[in-house]
Amino acid sequence: MRYSIIIPVFNRPDELRELLVSLTRQTYQNFEVLVIEDGSTNKSDEVATEFLTQLDIRYFFKENSGQGFTRNYGFDRATGDYFVIFDSDALIPPHYFSVVNQRLTPEPGSTRPAFDAYGGPDAAHPDFTDIQKAISYSMTSPFTTGGIRGSKKNLGGTYHPRSFNMGLSRTVWETIGGYKLSRMGEDIEFAIRIIDNGFKTGLIPEAFIYHKRRTNFGQFFRQLRFFGRARINISRYFPSELKLVHAFPALFTLFVFSVPVWVVISSVLFCLAVSVLALFSLLILVDAARKEKSLKVGILSVVAAFVQLTGYGIGFLTEGWKRLREPNGFRETGASIEYPS
Repeated sequence: MRYSIIIPVFNRPDELRELLVSLTRQTYQNFEVLVIEDGSTNKSDEVATEFLTQLDIRYFFKENSGQGFTRNYGFDRATGDYFVIFDSDALIPPHYFSVVNQRLTPEPGSTRPAFDAYGGPDAAHPDFTDIQKAISYSMTSPFTTGGIRGSKKNLGGTYHPRSFNMGLSRTVWETIGGYKLSRMGEDIEFAIRIIDNGFKTGLIPEAFIYHKRRTNFGQFFRQLRFFGRARINISRYFPSELKLVHAFPALFTLFVFSVPVWVVISSVLFCLAVSVLALFSLLILVDAARKEKSLKVGILSVVAAFVQLTGYGIGFLTEGWKRLREPNGFRETGASIEYPS
């Protein structure tokens, strides 16, 4: 099978270079690479040119429209049987496409891939900074909302691929089109539409990528606040997709912010609240330190978990309040659309 790799880029030439280097090391190489520059001021055209002799690569520049519509731009120009989407801040292990190609092999008597759309997990590379490792832990830990990213079934019982590491067949693209949103939960809406149209989705656990995410907690907070807003935005289109568990970070945030109030109300309740947060922090610290074999990463993971949950919770609460006041919902405005991930 031939694959078309779609990479939206926005002001990240250095990260793109690292991603392209990782693609030159693939053991399975029947793929093309489409780099779609989404109105960047810091362009990546020279970086793409560096790889003309190493990859089947094409570079495109377009006006800024956000990552969802930029992926559509790539889909429309792709020549492969299967489209694969990566964020530009990813590194791809050498075995990735060998594993994917093996897992997508059609079942006997069928010409369709085993999955019409798939997703893969993300992990922390050994060379990542301690903060990046802590953020990666937080986003994939069962003790935080990130745990669902690597599970075979998402909430509701069916796997919803996420577009930081996602593939879909040409048939899916030709049948349902591409993204209808360009940000604010565009990958969630896209996955729901794929499933609602009867296509088979699944997780390929071995098809993981190294996802850099953010490099400091300030950036991480802003990213997760955006994710919280996106969950509310999706509920405008698919009300049934907003579940009680999605409100957990918001409840956690309200609980954290209410702790100082308990001092006035009841010292016993204050001590109980502090104890709950301390126990949660200890669980994160021990588990992260064990997995990463680093006490420092364990401590930073506690910070990352609080940043993740409160960032998402604040975004969820503020956008939820906005939805109550503005039922017609989100509108994309402005000359430039920043990428949240």
